[in-house]
Amino acid sequence: MAIDASTIVPASVLRNLADKLYEKRKNAALEIEGITKNLAAAGEHDKIAALIHMLTEDFTKSAQANHRKGGLIGLAAVTVGLTTEAGPHLDNIVPPVVESFKDQDSRVRYYACEALYNIAKVVRGEFIVFFNRIFDALCKLSADSDANVQSAAHLLDRLVKDIVTESDSFSIEEFIPLLKERMNVLNPFVRQFLVGWITVLDSVPDIDMLGFLPDFLDGLFNMLSDSSLEIRQQADAALSEFLQEIKNSPNVDYGRMAEILVRRCGSTDEFTRLTAVIWVNEFVKLGGEQLVPHYADILGAILPCISDKEEKIRVVACETNEELRGLKPEPSEGFDVGKVLQIARRELNSDLEATRIEALRWIQNLILKYRNEIIIYMDDIFSSLLNALSDPSEEVVLLVLEVHACVAQETHHFTNLVTHLLSNFKSNNYLLEKRGPLVVRRLCVLLGAERVYREFSIILEKESDLDFAATMIQALNLILVTSAELGGLRVILKQALVNSSGKELFLSLYSSWCHSSMATITLCFLAQVYHHASCVIQSLTDEDINVKFLIHLDKLIRLLETPIFSYLRLQLLEPEKHTWLVKCLYGLLMLLPQQSSAFKILRTRLKTVPSSRLSDAMTRLSPAPHNIPIATEDGNGNPEQAAASIYESIDFPARLDQFVQTQAKHRHFSKLKPPPTRNRVSALGQGTSTGADPEPSLSSSFTQDELRQEEMAPAAPTPPLPDISRPPSRTSTLRSFQ
Repeated sequence: MAIDASTIVPASVLRNLADKLYEKRKNAALEIEGITKNLAAAGEHDKIAALIHMLTEDFTKSAQANHRKGGLIGLAAVTVGLTTEAGPHLDNIVPPVVESFKDQDSRVRYYACEALYNIAKVVRGEFIVFFNRIFDALCKLSADSDANVQSAAHLLDRLVKDIVTESDSFSIEEFIPLLKERMNVLNPFVRQFLVGWITVLDSVPDIDMLGFLPDFLDGLFNMLSDSSLEIRQQADAALSEFLQEIKNSPNVDYGRMAEILVRRCGSTDEFTRLTAVIWVNEFVKLGGEQLVPHYADILGAILPCISDKEEKIRVVACETNEELRGLKPEPSEGFDVGKVLQIARRELNSDLEATRIEALRWIQNLILKYRNEIIIYMDDIFSSLLNALSDPSEEVVLLVLEVHACVAQETHHFTNLVTHLLSNFKSNNYLLEKRGPLVVRRLCVLLGAERVYREFSIILEKESDLDFAATMIQALNLILVTSAELGGLRVILKQALVNSSGKELFLSLYSSWCHSSMATITLCFLAQVYHHASCVIQSLTDEDINVKFLIHLDKLIRLLETPIFSYLRLQLLEPEKHTWLVKCLYGLLMLLPQQSSAFKILRTRLKTVPSSRLSDAMTRLSPAPHNIPIATEDGNGNPEQAAASIYESIDFPARLDQFVQTQAKHRHFSKLKPPPTRNRVSALGQGTSTGADPEPSLSSSFTQDELRQEEMAPAAPTPPLPDISRPPSRTSTLRSFQ
């Protein structure tokens, strides 16, 4: 038979318990406390249970706020009356109190905090079984709209923390999921509440919060960007403490936390980024093999930070990047070379120059350290690197070429490099004009000028787009005669009639140089095969002497005035030895319009040739090999005989036929193609003097107006040959050299 609680508690006490006045409710609670003590002393726990049931059903669940307040204070009074015997009844006492935290009336919520506070003080450790429910309720009350409720909740919170820190039965495993669920709440009061609990639990020696750090680390980083300075400071303090513990702990789950840190390195909040980068830096130093599978993700987070606007972030990111680069994990350890390469290629498209540079260095390192694993990605690497050649940063372009050089150590990859490079030049005229000279010169330094030029020549000889072939050869030719980096190649070419290496280089270039008449003549001048150069000039009778042709001729004349061709100009002092050279220059002069500046430059140069020997030399021109360069005696054999032998081994008539046929193909090709919208060669000579010897400008002085003036102007007399009947005086000869 159920016990009627109304027979246990006087009706007057029950009325006062529901009174609107606090004092009456308090006095009624004291009466209930006394009744409970007596019942407990008598061992009548059934009556105590009936009393608790009545307070719960008739009061805490009442529609009247005063009844609910009375019920809460009554339950607290029962607990106080029970003291050490409250344990068996807590399952019925605590839940209705906790449920009252949700009450719409702020005063009810306030009394719920007060009631639970009194209950907790009595039962202490036995209270832990309800911890998760109480924590959840306190979490919500910490953001309560009523200041009094918040204050009461804070008092209760401090008591609960004290109970937890001294309890042996607290289960961190059951608590962490609840904490993790709440960590992404944005309310500042809740955040403050959570950080407080994390700090307290971390201070308890028997609770391993570090082991569960991955579960709430992301939430702590979220708080670093909170609008409240106090919350940011608390979160930062908690993170700093955890980082210190990580440094001192031998067992840390770096992998899970690395995933979180990688995301936070890209935060829009500066302080969050800095903290994340600092953590990553420490992880890279401490993590060892645990981080090997995460290297790619870490690299992807660090590379953008290298270019961060905040100096502190840049410094730490650069240090971390160097630490990563210094590690040498093996693929067998889980190191994903392909994924790291993918990250580096992705960052090549970054808007940040420093990031692009570091991405290139990573690609270079991967090629050097993991060449066998990288081979399968070579096509993708080529594509990315070739696109990077259009980068606005010269430092990036130079580094791209270094990486290209690493890739192109093998012959197959070298050929692919040159082929892809020419393909890019062909499809991207801007790249050829703005980066072509820099690219070619740097490749010559890194891979050898002769090797690079030979490969260019082999490929361009078979080029079907004759216009592009001519454009490319003109570019290569101009680089050859103006760049300091190609000085060694010019020296070899000068020995074309002296030794076999010079001859082989000359012949290897000649086939493709035939795409441009001026480039061919320039090559002959470099190789000092002046007789053949004269034949090439004579063959230009069928050439279409248009503005484009004259522009190239103008550039050649200006090149002859540069330091590169000083040896050629000095040879004019001995016209009897270099008669074919003189004839070549006169042949070029005949092709120039008389009103052009190039005509005046060349005519002025020819006037300085010693006239006393010029006329006689011109009357006894010999077909071959009268003007072979004189080699230095090396003690073995006759150098002049060796030179003559080399000269005779070159089939110059066949070379001339090859040149004529190639030029005929170009004329035919020009007739078939539609009128160009842009002259591909117009900008070719511009900008090629960068990084070379300090040369005068090689830009053309020809215009359509000058060409028309030449056509309309009366014929000017050809510069006469020197009068050999009267040798020049010493004075006049000296004047000509001033």
